[in-house]
Amino acid sequence: MSAGNAATEEDQRASYLRDAQNKAICLFDEIERDLIRPGVSEQGLSDQIHALAAERYGVTAHWHKRVIRSGPHTLMPYVENPPDRIVEADDILFVDLGPVFEAWEADFGRTFVLGGDPVKHRLRDALEPVFLAAKSHFQSNPDITGEAFYDIACELAKQAGWEFGGRIAGHLVGSFPHETIPNDRITLYITRGNLDAMSRLNPLGQKRHWILEIHLVDRARQIGGFYEQLLTVD
Repeated sequence: MSAGNAATEEDQRASYLRDAQNKAICLFDEIERDLIRPGVSEQGLSDQIHALAAERYGVTAHWHKRVIRSGPHTLMPYVENPPDRIVEADDILFVDLGPVFEAWEADFGRTFVLGGDPVKHRLRDALEPVFLAAKSHFQSNPDITGEAFYDIACELAKQAGWEFGGRIAGHLVGSFPHETIPNDRITLYITRGNLDAMSRLNPLGQKRHWILEIHLVDRARQIGGFYEQLLTVD
């Protein structure tokens, strides 16, 4: 393949991922406007989101489980499966979805606050600046390892006055299903132990695309917030 064709193909792959994320943004706008409210259970909200995504966006597959966490459940990382909980009037909650749009994966997470608790609002409002600071560091250091970048995310969380709540700070994303290696919980993730450069190409010689996850927590107050979107595509 010529260099020109390779560049065109890479632009197309990035465009597909950007388009999938843009659709996820629109979906989340509808979720916030129509579905986020007190009195609904986390499972009920998940079911309503699934129905909305299918009806309005034709989403029939989600490449990972739908994650709805409220109140103290917001402390828990993705791998946990807490019991169902009713969203309360003064809650903080987050939604983490992996919808597949025309065979391309989106992975998107946002945090919402019900009520006027200033600490919860401050936590929610800290998420995007930490995300952007981490992204800026990555753009200046594209050959950084997954482990080193995880440590950067943890340090940025600390500088912002919070604790980083997850064991990973992101993962690969792409066409469905994205690159997998059986039982590999390290090199496909932004996590400790991943000593590979994040700029390493995939087995086809293509650029690998990454999702960045920011999970900030305050364990004393039992609250957390989550922000997730593409790292390698603007």
